[in-house]
Amino acid sequence: MSDGPTFTGMALDRATDERKDPARIERMLRDPTTRAVLAGPDGVLVGDGAELTLLRTPLADDLEPILLGLDEDTGQALFALDLDSLPSDAAAHGGRVVSLRDAGALLAHAEAGLAAYLMALLNWHRRHRFCANCGAATVIEEAGYSRRCPPCGALHFPRTDPVVIMTVEHQGQLLLGRRAGWPARRYSVLAGFVGPGESAEEAVVREVREESGILVRDPAYVSSQPWPFPSSLMLGFDARSDGGEPSARDGELEDVHWFSLDDVRRAQSSKDPRLRLPPPVSIARFLIDRWVASQAGGP
Repeated sequence: MSDGPTFTGMALDRATDERKDPARIERMLRDPTTRAVLAGPDGVLVGDGAELTLLRTPLADDLEPILLGLDEDTGQALFALDLDSLPSDAAAHGGRVVSLRDAGALLAHAEAGLAAYLMALLNWHRRHRFCANCGAATVIEEAGYSRRCPPCGALHFPRTDPVVIMTVEHQGQLLLGRRAGWPARRYSVLAGFVGPGESAEEAVVREVREESGILVRDPAYVSSQPWPFPSSLMLGFDARSDGGEPSARDGELEDVHWFSLDDVRRAQSSKDPRLRLPPPVSIARFLIDRWVASQAGGP
């Protein structure tokens, strides 16, 4: 847990200044040491070496590479390419596509962070090829950190949707809910999008009340996680409650319960027949495991 949630820890210098210099970008594109990592809507391209990593390939011609950043040790530039824009499939590049969730579980921490960054940026470009202001086609600016509309001059920048996700505790119990369609017995902490004109702390209180009827207090920020499915940022919180009987309220959950510390501990080792926790790749599991660890002196 010391590394933080999965998909954090991307180690590249994002080259904020360099990407504003077209001549510098042109030199990067011509540099034979420059490499690209690739992803499509279904996942990221990985190699088949002894240590699983994103596959790094030479740049292809006549494409629109997006600058991800510079290696902080070597200065080598790394670009992103969309597999959908390539004339060949993944196998032709000597790799295979794995889903981002699988990549988070299989790759080293910083490499998983790079995979999330790669997917997030490509997802945004796929969804913003046309101007939201006038509908005209947009063009890439700042080596991929923005898109400009030539007819109306509007500039569009990557956006991330904030989502709060929280542990809620009462007297050594943890509030967990279940959504329809999840695997059998799967429960998780509650979560929801931050609304317009709302602070993250206010969203914690509102979401828990709307989904379960439980009132919470003292929300405290813990950590965050990029979640590019397709474009969210999960904001993790701890909160406390004075108790009450939870019930699924707004159609988001099909069930919600208080679970004891022993229940959750058994579920961590897959020994509770009633409860199955979210996978380790998620910040939900990070928060649950952190809560269990914090209860070492509890019941």
